Amino acid sequence: MRRRPRAQAPAARPAGQMSVLAPAGPVLALLAVLALLLASCAAGGSGADASGPATRAERSAAAERGSAGDAPDVEPGSVEVGGAELRAARRDAGIPACKPAPAADGTVADGGLPDVTLPCLGGGPGIHLAALRGPLVINLWASWCAPCRTELPHFARLHTAGVDVLGVDFQEPRPDRAIELAADTGVAYPLVADVDGRLRAPLRITALPTTLFVDERGVVTATLTQEFSSYGELVAAVERHLGVSP
Repeated sequence: MRRRPRAQAPAARPAGQMSVLAPAGPVLALLAVLALLLASCAAGGSGADASGPATRAERSAAAERGSAGDAPDVEPGSVEVGGAELRAARRDAGIPACKPAPAADGTVADGGLPDVTLPCLGGGPGIHLAALRGPLVINLWASWCAPCRTELPHFARLHTAGVDVLGVDFQEPRPDRAIELAADTGVAYPLVADVDGRLRAPLRITALPTTLFVDERGVVTATLTQEFSSYGELVAAVERHLGVSP
C-alpha cells in the first residue's frame, strides 16, 4: 500500500515580515490618522482664517479706525500749514485764528500737556500746549481718519454750547483738505497742526481719533482713544472727566 506524501508545513516567515493576510484594522486606523493630519495641514496652508469671527471683526474695526501707525509719512518741514492760500481758506471757513495761551506761572503742570508749541493751522500764532488751562477738550484728528469725520460735528456742537475745544490736525499731509473737512463739519474753534507727529510719544498716541480732557490746573484728566458716536456720549465724557456741563 502506497503512502500518501505528507503535507509540508508552510515555510516560516522571516521575522518582521508582514503578511498580506494580516488583520487590516491597525493599518486602516493609521491611514485614517495620517489623512486627518494631511487635511489639517492643507487647511492651515490654504489661507483660511483660523482665528475665528471675533478676531476678524476686531481686525475690521481696527481697519476702520484711523491708526496713528498707519498715518501717511510726512517728511519733516515739507508741509506748509500757514501759507496765504490756507489763511484764506481758514477765513472763508469761519475758523478763528489761534490765540496765544494765557500766561501761566511758567511751569509745566505735573500730569499736564507736553512742553510743545504747535503752529496754527491756516496761519496765526502758535500755541504752547503746556501753558493751556481748562476746562478744555483737545481732539486729535486728520482728514485721512474716517471716524474723525463722523465725530467732528459733535465737537463743533460742544464748542457752540460753551466748552472750549482745541483741534490738533495730526500728521496731515494735506492741510487744505483738513480745513475743507473742518468747514464741512461746522468746526469753528481754533486748530493747530502737528504735521511731524511731535505729540505721538509724549501723549502716547496710538490711533485716531484721540481726545484729551484738561482741567483748570492744566492736568490731563483723561485720554480717550475712541470715536464718539453721539453728542450725548461726548457730553457725558466731558461731565465725567471735567465736571462741567455744556
